[in-house]
Parts: sequence; structure tokens; C-alpha cells
Amino acid sequence: MTRSKLIVRLSERFPQLGAKDAEKAVDVILDTMTNALLKGWRIEIRGFGSFSLNHRPSRMGRNPKSGEQVHVPEKWAPHFKAGKELRERVDNCARSRA
Repeated sequence: MTRSKLIVRLSERFPQLGAKDAEKAVDVILDTMTNALLKGWRIEIRGFGSFSLNHRPSRMGRNPKSGEQVHVPEKWAPHFKAGKELRERVDNCARSRA
């Protein structure tokens, strides 16, 4: 689901929210989550999953086209781990469709 589809679904599900209010709500949630990760915090949403940052150290990589070695700098990457309830719900829905 894209950000714009999420905004439309929120405004449809909660008619008291206009499209602009739903957009603002999504922006506030995403900004708050981003700021929490930047502070090094872990985000846990019970029944859904958790977000954290993974550190990837610098390393020597290889350019697949030329084969030459290149330096890949260190970076921090967001990581999502699905919660047990989400995994089970997805698994049950997938089984019923098969």
C-alpha cells in the first residue's frame, strides 16, 4: 500500500477526517517514527511488529560490470521485524487463498 492509498483509506474509514486531516495524521506518525529511529530508539507496535536500525560496517565490494573493487561506506539501515500476530494472520490468509 502506498502512502497516498493509506491516506485515502483512512479518510474513507473515518469520515470525520477529511483528506487533509488524514494526510497530516500519516505525516505526523511517519515523522515521529523517523525521529525515534534517529535517536536510536526501537519502535514496537504490539501485534504488528518492531522497527530498529541495523549498522552495516564499511566493506570492500565489487563493481559487477567492471569487476573492480570499490569501497562501500558504513551505513545505518532501518529494519522491520513482523510480530507474531501479523505473521500468523498473513499465514492464515495465504493458506485460505491457496
